[in-house]
Amino acid sequence: MRAPYGLEIIESCMSCPHREDRLFCNLPTAAVQKLASITSAAVYPKGATLFVEGQSPRGVFILCTGKVKLSTSSADGRALILRISESGEVLGLPATVTGKPYELTADVIEPTQANFIARTDFLAFLREYGEAALRVAQQLGETYHSAISEMRTIGLSHSAGEKLARFLLDLSSDHDAGKGDIKLTLTLTHEEIAQMIGASRETVTRLFSDFKKKELLQIKGSTLIIKNKAGLESVLGA
Repeated sequence: MRAPYGLEIIESCMSCPHREDRLFCNLPTAAVQKLASITSAAVYPKGATLFVEGQSPRGVFILCTGKVKLSTSSADGRALILRISESGEVLGLPATVTGKPYELTADVIEPTQANFIARTDFLAFLREYGEAALRVAQQLGETYHSAISEMRTIGLSHSAGEKLARFLLDLSSDHDAGKGDIKLTLTLTHEEIAQMIGASRETVTRLFSDFKKKELLQIKGSTLIIKNKAGLESVLGA
């Protein structure tokens, strides 16, 4: 089913073409059928907000397609992006399970399908299906490790250049550099990257220019090409 924003809507968990590949969706048939019965499909444009830091938890969002940035902010308005969520993740889990306010703000950064499950229905689902509860625990663990990695990047890096190099290397970690250049689609703005590494937008722009001059990378529109992965790695020990 074609929907607004050019998305191909996944109408049911039972018919999801990615069901076997995703942590939360790859469940026994009975559990997936129950999940489908309590899930409401919804699509969102770029810039939409799923939930806001400090808001009482209404439930969880299953990210079927698209990307969502999760961020926190200080009293003076400074923002820090904790991570970018990918398809298959369940957003708002900690708050929904504990009943405490959402600890982050979730903003859509590209057209996205994020299906909603109300908190009461979700908790009843977990009580009924132990396998689903185990998968939720696994994702909470992955989220924890991701947060530790982010703190390590920001807290232990000695310079903004090292932070950016580490960010780019993490972004390319699933790509094989054995055949030469690594091509990535960069959907984040310089401002958003700055919020992820704890730097200013101006610093990120300057560093990208510096990396290009050193022929470590190229940028063509939204395509980022890492030309010299070893060179980026050397920045970490500089």
